[in-house]
Amino acid sequence: MVGVKLKTISDIIFQLRKEKNLTYAKLEELTGVSKSVLNRIERGETKRLEFKNLKAIATTFPAQYFEIMECYLQEENRINTLFEVLEEVTTCEKNFLLVPKVGTRILELHMVETEESLRRLLDFTRKVNHDSLKISLYAIIIKYSRERGVPYYVAKGLLQKYLIERNDFDKLEESFQSGKEILHYTNFLSREEKITYYFRMVLHAYNIKKFKECIQLCEEGLPLEKEDTELKARAYLTMINSYSQLKDYDAVEKHLDTFENMKNDFVIESAKITRALTKARKKEFDIAIPLLKKYMDEVSLDNKIHIADELLEIYFQLGDFKSIEEILEREKEFLPKQPLTPQKLASIGKFYRYKGYYQLSIGLLGQQVKSKKITADNLAEMFHEVGLIASRLNHQSDQLVGKDVIGRG
Repeated sequence: MVGVKLKTISDIIFQLRKEKNLTYAKLEELTGVSKSVLNRIERGETKRLEFKNLKAIATTFPAQYFEIMECYLQEENRINTLFEVLEEVTTCEKNFLLVPKVGTRILELHMVETEESLRRLLDFTRKVNHDSLKISLYAIIIKYSRERGVPYYVAKGLLQKYLIERNDFDKLEESFQSGKEILHYTNFLSREEKITYYFRMVLHAYNIKKFKECIQLCEEGLPLEKEDTELKARAYLTMINSYSQLKDYDAVEKHLDTFENMKNDFVIESAKITRALTKARKKEFDIAIPLLKKYMDEVSLDNKIHIADELLEIYFQLGDFKSIEEILEREKEFLPKQPLTPQKLASIGKFYRYKGYYQLSIGLLGQQVKSKKITADNLAEMFHEVGLIASRLNHQSDQLVGKDVIGRG
């Protein structure tokens, strides 16, 4: 068949029989399709070839499967049958390249109303199991809707595509920019879709350190959601954390008053920790240290690492090596045993960074003591040197901070 371009199913049946020296009886035996039907197909006398027969022929000759299916797509005009084809090619990975071809063919049928074909394809795509196929089909829906001036389905396609792509940690900036395009189409989303969109974008914005945008998106979404859902609470806490990153601690404490009244299991513990951390950031150590030490014994294992990191940072600022040593001695109590999220891994990295600071510090301090040259000036210089050495370790863990916001959201 090399060099022969077959354009119809009739051509393919004829060529297969000729190359493989098959009688109609033998072809019937191989495919399960009756001799009379095979004969009519080859002669081009079958106006409406049933997909079950076409599928039987195509699966019998896997080397010609792709070619047979492409020819069938050119000839088939029944939308229900084309959805049968789409169902078939989305269930087998080796046929995935046919998926966008079938999707495009469905939308190009002139005898079906544009919005009807878009609705059916959107509904079908939501049930597909493979994310890559979903993205491919949503992209077709978006493109076709734009070309035909149907913004309703542009909005639906963009949202569903974004909700998948946002989970690719390697393309967070790119998917966030794609998500922002939906802002132009929010009028075509339902209230529930708007809530999902705004709150997911809140978590995403924080993850890539766009703290002002995080706050703005949350303020857009909050009036839409009247219930205390977990997603709303996590978005609200993320907004609070954005204010903290911007060092607007008055706003943090103001919004914590609202957050504390939300009815979600994680709220009470998160609010306690956030208040204590805020006091630490405001350098109100006389309040922060007792609270953090208290919560270190009370909170769940998942949160202990964050408190340990904060205490270590405070003690380094105070030059309290004894307290640092006490925290390090308890590491088995708070290090996550199975850190499954990037944020937990980042927190562990931060802990070991502080541990490295400490070990470098006591090593340098020991050298100064031995040489009997320790003074206030060279102690300050020592900390500066430790900071320069340790800063080389920062980049990778800083990149990871916050990524589990996407997953947990």
